[in-house]
Amino acid sequence: MTPKKILIPLHEDDVAPRFDLATEVLIVTEPGADGLADRRMVVLPRASAEQLCHLIITENVQTVICSGIEEDYYQYLTWKRIDVIDSVVGSSNSALKRYREGQLKPGDIL
Repeated sequence: MTPKKILIPLHEDDVAPRFDLATEVLIVTEPGADGLADRRMVVLPRASAEQLCHLIITENVQTVICSGIEEDYYQYLTWKRIDVIDSVVGSSNSALKRYREGQLKPGDIL
């Protein structure tokens, strides 16, 4: 089984208010069969929704947790079978914790 990857666009330690303006992302790989997990920050050269979508696809991310996202990018990512949990406001750690508990849903304010 492939470990699940989650991506969160960041603004400091919080979920970025807008998907297309994030220049830093957190990519978390959940523990797989080997029991290993990974957490890393990726800094993008500039804010670009297209570059962020490309990163999501090339990194084989299965879930994106974000705040504001344009409908076109939301549709594209869901078409690529990526789970998008949008309109989330709060710290990235709180969002990740709620996601792991199975409690995170679109529109949550943490």
